[in-house]
Amino acid sequence: MGTNKLIALLPDMAVFALVAERGSFSAAARQLGMTPSALSRQVARLEAALGAKLLERSTRRLRLSEAGRAMLEHCRSMLSAADEAVQQAQQRHDEPRGKLRISMPKAFGRFVIAPLMPDFLASHPQVELELFISDRDVDPLADGLDLTIRITDTPPPGLAGRPLTPVRQLLCATPRYLAEHGEPAHPRELTQHQCLYLAEHEGDKRWQLQRGGESVTVNVNGRYAVNHSELRLEGVLAHFGIAPLPQCTAQAALDAGKIRTVLDDWRFTTAYQGMAWLLYPPNRYLSLKVRALIDYLAARLQAPAA
Repeated sequence: MGTNKLIALLPDMAVFALVAERGSFSAAARQLGMTPSALSRQVARLEAALGAKLLERSTRRLRLSEAGRAMLEHCRSMLSAADEAVQQAQQRHDEPRGKLRISMPKAFGRFVIAPLMPDFLASHPQVELELFISDRDVDPLADGLDLTIRITDTPPPGLAGRPLTPVRQLLCATPRYLAEHGEPAHPRELTQHQCLYLAEHEGDKRWQLQRGGESVTVNVNGRYAVNHSELRLEGVLAHFGIAPLPQCTAQAALDAGKIRTVLDDWRFTTAYQGMAWLLYPPNRYLSLKVRALIDYLAARLQAPAA
């Protein structure tokens, strides 16, 4: 396809990306101040030029075709590159500005990152921040993100990264529960206790703990299971038993003496522990806004644990 034709399609590609992200022509039209029919014509023109159906339309919803999913990733990259070009051109006389999208796991986002955001936004009044809280692994490129935080000891290949802070899982219970049921001296004794687990997969009941070179796997049971750390903390506070909690979730209750840790010399390794990594696409110009957030989080998260 010639350069002139490509240039003519650029607005249609931008419109297609917005329609796909908003999930409807109406929502995209409201954002752009246009009519849904005008946007529909632009997407139809793009489909005709490509010779491929990008959106499968019905009376209730839009769905991306296989070609549409591939095209959306390229369109997002195009828009991101355009934004970066503008940001770079403005750097000579400007400050960080524009929309910044970052994803992170739920508990880490709630207790570690979100409390830091008011100061960041106050320091950078031209930045708009979008936080996406999810425990699923996301791809910054495919999901249209500037940054993503992932908790792992092995950051994925193909992404640049900066370590932020270690994240630990602690086994916790209330003093009352431990007074009534005893405190486990070894992980195998967890089989004699009520344990709160995630219940997303059958393997969530198989807890793995390590101490030095020793590794133990224990099949636990309990009457209450929940895949949200704050709700699991509430279950612990209700004396339901022993639960793994991210330290950031448990810290306030620990400081208040409402709960205690058990098996402190063992490391719980089943889930949600390791280093918190700030990840972003490699070999890409980092705009002022992205650099500002990376530097801010790296400077603020120097504590020994999160």
